[in-house]
Amino acid sequence: MATKNKPLRIGIDCRTMLNPLSGERAGIGHYTFHIVKALLEVDRRNEYFLYFDHRMPSAVTDEFSSPRVTVRRLPFSRYGKFLPFAYAHMLIASYLNRDRLDVFHATANVMPLSYSRPSIVTIHDLAIYDHPEWFPSQTASTKILVPQTVKKAAAIIAVSEATKKDIRKHFGVPSKKIHVVYEAADTTLLQLRDRTTNVRKAYKLPEKFVLYVGTIDPRKNIPSLIQAWQRLLRTKPMAVKDAGLVIAGGVGYRGDDVARLIKKLNLPSIHQLGYLPHNHKVKLMSEAAAFVFPTRYEGFGLPVLEAMQLGTPVITTNISAIPEITGNAALLSTPDDVETLADNIRKVLTRPLVAKKMIREGKTQAKKFSWKRAARETLAVYASVAGQR
Repeated sequence: MATKNKPLRIGIDCRTMLNPLSGERAGIGHYTFHIVKALLEVDRRNEYFLYFDHRMPSAVTDEFSSPRVTVRRLPFSRYGKFLPFAYAHMLIASYLNRDRLDVFHATANVMPLSYSRPSIVTIHDLAIYDHPEWFPSQTASTKILVPQTVKKAAAIIAVSEATKKDIRKHFGVPSKKIHVVYEAADTTLLQLRDRTTNVRKAYKLPEKFVLYVGTIDPRKNIPSLIQAWQRLLRTKPMAVKDAGLVIAGGVGYRGDDVARLIKKLNLPSIHQLGYLPHNHKVKLMSEAAAFVFPTRYEGFGLPVLEAMQLGTPVITTNISAIPEITGNAALLSTPDDVETLADNIRKVLTRPLVAKKMIREGKTQAKKFSWKRAARETLAVYASVAGQR
């Protein structure tokens, strides 16, 4: 237990961060980068140890330069693929012990199981437990690593009330052990050459378009979006006249099915773009007539928050964490209700007053989420685990 007034030695697993300065900010990498940046802004007292693997460029680690920050590059990370279990759960634990941490924060669902000092874990979602068919097999993770991590952690951060509910359902964790700390969005453009790119022209898109951005996989329910678009083309052609449906994102597990469907339909108004760099994503989101996200499950729903922050009307589903994020600012439907999804798209495209109201309410809702607030709440969890509360 840390002394009451003594600065804490806080370790954070930063290996999920990818390279945020080049635009790799999706998912857990986005979370890790921004929670660390915000912690260093709001906390002027404690000492931080940030653990990266060998691939992270110095340009990224330099972002966290401070007298209170020690950057550690795990020297054996390049060999992880040869000894993944030993690397993740024995070698890393041994390395962490050298720094005599008061609290260690595992940012991505699992922690080194042989690490014995006080630790917390952030759980982002547990979709694989309810829908294993959406994912490639991850037996070691689902049967051993995540359950043991949840059991071992002194405290758990859930990124939404929905995720907290799932943690309790699957692992029987007491409510008092789980702390809900919402993520936030950051849609500022990166200082890269593509800041001034005319993305609409670059991707050959029409003046008016609705946009989906996210991984292409079964969870995201893209076929329902395509069916809704087909329905509009057939029953309300004037609503989508000269408009396009843009589907962007990297192909995930079984995502090739969507590409095959689009190719089979051969509809000129459907545009599939593939993975978008951060700046292009932000600019397309801000220029879209609507952001459509027909997901079947979200632990948080970051793209929805990003779209609201940018002032784009959001059409999405009423499942898991989504209503927590959107409040009353979005048009919602059940994932399989293609008719309502199509009608919601029609409303936004043809009723300017509806779109204007959604833009205003979306921006107001998005302001409720802040990385500084997330950092302060995370810091309170650290203090609690270290015995300073």
